[in-house]
This record gives sequence, structure tokens and C-alpha cells, in this order.
Amino acid sequence: MELGVYTAILHDQPLPAALAVIRDLGLTGAEINSGGFLPAEHLPIDALLSGEASPRDYLRVFDDAGVRLTGLNCNGNPLHPDPRIGPAHARDLRRTIEVAGLLGVRRVVTMSGLPAAEPGGTVPGWNPMPFESTYSDARDRQWAEVGVPFWREIDALAAEHGVTVCIEMHQFNLVFNPGSFERLVERAGATNLGVEMDPSHLFWQGIDPVAAIEHLGGLVCHAAAKDTRINPAARIHGVLDDRHRRVADNPIRLGGDATLNAWPENAAWDFVALGKGHDQAFWTDFLRALSKIDPDMAVNIEHEDVELGQREGLEVAANVLRAAAADL
Repeated sequence: MELGVYTAILHDQPLPAALAVIRDLGLTGAEINSGGFLPAEHLPIDALLSGEASPRDYLRVFDDAGVRLTGLNCNGNPLHPDPRIGPAHARDLRRTIEVAGLLGVRRVVTMSGLPAAEPGGTVPGWNPMPFESTYSDARDRQWAEVGVPFWREIDALAAEHGVTVCIEMHQFNLVFNPGSFERLVERAGATNLGVEMDPSHLFWQGIDPVAAIEHLGGLVCHAAAKDTRINPAARIHGVLDDRHRRVADNPIRLGGDATLNAWPENAAWDFVALGKGHDQAFWTDFLRALSKIDPDMAVNIEHEDVELGQREGLEVAANVLRAAAADL
């Protein structure tokens, strides 16, 4: 396996310093942000696309560090109905696919996006359990009128540039579990879409990531190493805990007027570093299931554990990930 880090957590450092951190952790891969919700701090995408920067020179930074560029990450909402958000994220995704082709990077990570529940709406509408026809009708329109046409276009663009677009199964998106991803592939007739297997978004849904990998098989083409801890508060609030709060001071901006909310206090579940939600034995099983599909698959740590600092969180996760790999 190619074990590495998604470098968004290291955006406060220049790329060579971030890559040095990865090597110091005993890891060899890097996934770089290219737009969407977050800026492309470690990727000169404008200069690369215009020809002002050389792909060879950019990749030499990785070679010098002994780290391989295993993927570009453009997580966002390319289907967002707000004209200030959706078109910009869609443009970032198209540009990411193009620059990935220039760099010889074969994996682009993104989310499937979420449109409005009805034509003309400006707020995304998520319908994960359409128990009543109002919701199933809205979901079907979202897929047929917005989602499928967009992803059919993106699939063709990815094929043109020799790239596989790996979709993270994430809440508040059309694709959030294995079944919804399979629906997208089938309806779009896709050949260059795959899954980025991030188990953190599956745990809280009650999905076994290893079983999901075995079910999806070769559709899994990239992976994230991020854990989830289910807390005692879930006994009261359930996993659909909606007690999030707006952030007044210096919120993280996601496009337009959208900002990232604060997590609930005493939350039902949290994103945590590897080992704090599931033990090393699980992560060995996780890597083993991935290696059966592709023994060289990239697995990148995504650090979102607010209880641990930047370096501490990466070290905790890297120690578990390396030990899990050693037990394969």
C-alpha cells in the first residue's frame, strides 16, 4: 500500500516542509488539495494550466522529498444551486482533472454534490430516506435533471485525460453510501468514476467499511484513513445529531455565504485519529480488504481530530496505520 497524508492539515506550511513532515512520519504518499471547499495552497494550478510552471519541476519537489503525489483532492459541491458556489466548484473540478492529466496523476478525489430539491431553489436539499413521495420525487428530479447529466459530462472529461474521479461517499450529497454510488455509475453509464473509501462517513451510518469494500470491489480506487468514534450521547441524540452551531469569529468559508458550523458539544459522534474509534486490528482488516483490490492503492491520512494538535494527530494516525500495514 502507498500510505500517506492528505495535506490540507499542513496548509500553514510550504509544500517542501509539508512533504518533509510526511517523510518524518514514515509515510511515502501525498494527496494535494486543488480547489472546491479549500484553496489549492500546495498546487500552482493556474501556472501549470497556463504553461508558466512545468509539471516536471513541480513533481521534482516530490521526488526530492521521497514522497509520491498519489492524488488531487477537489472536495466541494459542484451541484450547489447557489450561482456563487456550484459553478465555481464545478470549474475547479474540471481544472483539477485537466491538471491531473498534465501531472500524470490518475486519481482525483471529490464529492458527488447536492442540488436544490426543486427547480429554481437556491438551497441544497438532502433526501437520504424518502419515506414519503414528496421526498422521492424531489430526489428523482435531483438525479435526473442535475446529477446524472453533470456526472456523465465529468466521466467523459476524466476519460479524455486518463483520470479516475474517486467520489467520497459523504453525507449531504447525492452519493453517501455504496448503493447511491452504484446508482450513479449505472445511470451515468460511467467508466471513469470510482469510490474514495473514507470509512469515517460510513461508521456513523452503521455501515461496515470492510463489507462495503468487498461489495464494491474494483469500484474502490483510492482511500482515506480517518476514524469515527460513536459517543455515549448517541444514546440520547442518535447519529443524526443536529445541534451544530454557527461560528461567529473567523469561520471557515465554503463559498458564497456558506461557512462551516461548529460541532455539537458532547456530540453523538466525532471524527477522530485512527485507533480512537476502532482498534489497530480493524485497520489491518481495512488495509487487507483494499490490498485485495489493488496492492498499491493509496491510503491517505485525513486529520480532523479536534482533540489533537496538527503534528500530534498525524503521529497518532501514522503509528496505527504503519502498524496495521505491518500486520498484513
